[in-house]
Order: sequence, then structure tokens, then C-alpha cells
Amino acid sequence: MDFIRGIAVLGLVYMNSYAFGVFELGYIAHSNAPVSDSIIYIFSTLFVDGRFRTLFSLLFGAGLYIQWQRYKSDVQLKSRLYWLILFGLAHGFLLWAGDILFVYGISGWFTLKYLQSDNALLLRRGLAFILLCGITTGLVMYSAPVDIIYRDSQDFISLYSPHYFDYFISNLGMNALMVFIVPIMTLWMCAGIMLIGIYLYKQGVFSEGLSTKQLVTIVIATTILSAFRLYTSQYSSGFMYAIQELINVFAALGMATLYIHLIVKFCNNSAHVGKLIQQTGRLAFTLYISQTLMQLLLYKVLFTHWVLGFDRIDYWVLATALVVLQLIFTFIYSRYFNQGPLEFVWRKLTKAKINA
Repeated sequence: MDFIRGIAVLGLVYMNSYAFGVFELGYIAHSNAPVSDSIIYIFSTLFVDGRFRTLFSLLFGAGLYIQWQRYKSDVQLKSRLYWLILFGLAHGFLLWAGDILFVYGISGWFTLKYLQSDNALLLRRGLAFILLCGITTGLVMYSAPVDIIYRDSQDFISLYSPHYFDYFISNLGMNALMVFIVPIMTLWMCAGIMLIGIYLYKQGVFSEGLSTKQLVTIVIATTILSAFRLYTSQYSSGFMYAIQELINVFAALGMATLYIHLIVKFCNNSAHVGKLIQQTGRLAFTLYISQTLMQLLLYKVLFTHWVLGFDRIDYWVLATALVVLQLIFTFIYSRYFNQGPLEFVWRKLTKAKINA
């Protein structure tokens, strides 16, 4: 499971890099975008967008169940989630509104009530919560403005400020909005996926992979959903945005489940296969926060003009460099320490709260 967590945290770099421009807009293309933009867009839509976040959520749910089995109590879990929520609020308000820690903490707390549920209820509730979030997100997307702007247009230039103070103030407002929508949308999405993660763990998918029947079913369903999502991307109306978002929710769930299957078969439950990626998984919290710090330093402090000039391939080249840097750090750090600095602090705070 450390290997899966390592892949997930490294994959987040490719998902999140665009949001360090104008957060609420994501990636905005030039009016004469290069061919590489289209190629990377297709690849991202099929294999990246939402997939690694979903993979992380599935793993988080399975992790909650494993810890509950170990302690036979939710006291330890609630203490860990309490500090995760506080870390998430600090990360979101002080650094970057794209934080996932806060919603994971809230969703994890909600998920605790289902830890003793049978598999049928886990699957039913999980899919229902995901569908609910997909519908509410779709309704929001339906009402979103559909005006298309380009990076080299005056509209975009007027929105973008290279000054960190302007970014900080804007980020405060954006994170307040993100916190506000948690009980409306993201709570249900994350909690639903976590319940599916528990279901998959109890089915043995994290240790043995999918059965042949399950594999064929998920491959077919994911292929159809992903292809339909890609086809609908040519339409830019509010209604089609809503349809795209709903489709992508389930396409991401299917693809993330396939990733788990492939990783399980590749590792074959060996502690020696992909050792560096497994070490990366054990430093996931530290690496996730460091991704924010590095990208803020690059995009918001040192090279603010990059946002105005970067195409998708530039973001991906830089994301790859950051992944390599994190792997080098992990390799060196893991020779001397068994857990990351933030993991260490989190564990100490958890114990202190339990003993208080």
C-alpha cells in the first residue's frame, strides 16, 4: 500500500501544477496553442485528471479501516483526523486553496460511522455519495460562465497579478469558498470514495487485485466513460460541463481502481519491489506539503512570468523535474530516517491529544 500511496502523491504534482496560475481558472491556453497541448490534454483526461486524487481517497479509506482493525477503537483515528483538519486549514489559508487535507479529515471523520458496515452497505452508500456529489458539482458547473478566454488576452492578463501579496489575499477568499463547499460537494465525494476504498480492501483488491470478471467489467466501463468524457470535451455549454463532470467522477473511480490492480500485480506483495516508491509513500504527507512550497516559490516568487508563457508541456516538464527532486530527497532522507518530519510531528501531536 506504500507503493500505491507513493504513486498517488507523485501523480498529484501533474494534477495540481496548473492551479498555481489563476487558481479558479486552472489551465488557460494561448489563442494559438501548440499541438502538444492537445496531446497532453487527451492523456490527462484519460489517465490523470481526478485519477490520483481518487486513488489517494481510496487508499485513505482503506487506511482508516486498517487502523480501526488495529486499535478496535476510533479514539486514535479521531485524534489523527483532528490534527489533519487543522493542518489542512493552515495549509489552505496560508499557502494554497487546493488543499486536500481538510476535506480528507472531515470526510474521514464522517466515514468512521461506517467502519463496521457490511460490504453491501459500503458499496451502496459509497456509490450514492459519489453520485450525489457528481450531481451537485454538475449543477454548479451548469451555472458557471462559459466565456472562453485565452492566456494572451487582456481578460486573462487583467486577472493575473505577479505580486505574492495579491495572491495571498485572493487565496484566503478562495480557500474560504473551498471550505464552504465541503458539506455541499466535496465531503460526499471523498467520503463516498473512502467507503469504496474500504469495500475494495475487504474484498482483497489491495492485496490480490481484481478478479477476472471484475477486471473485465471495470475496464469496459472505464473505457466507455473515459471515451465519452473525451468526446463531450468539444462542447463548452454549461449543460455539457455538468455532464462532463458527472462522467469524469466515475471514470476516475474506475481508472484509480485499475491502477490499484496493476500496482498490486506488479509488486506481488513484495517489500523489495519498487522500494524507492514505497519509501515515497511513507513520506506522503511531507512530500505533499513540499510540493506546495516548491511550486509557490517557483510560480509566485521567483519566476512569476512563467504563468503567462507556459503551455501544458512546460508545466509537465517542470512537474517531472519536481518528481525527480522528490525521489532524490526520499532516497537520501530514507537512509537515515524511517518517517518524514511532518509524519513525525503528526504522530507526536496525535499521542499528545490522546494522553491529554
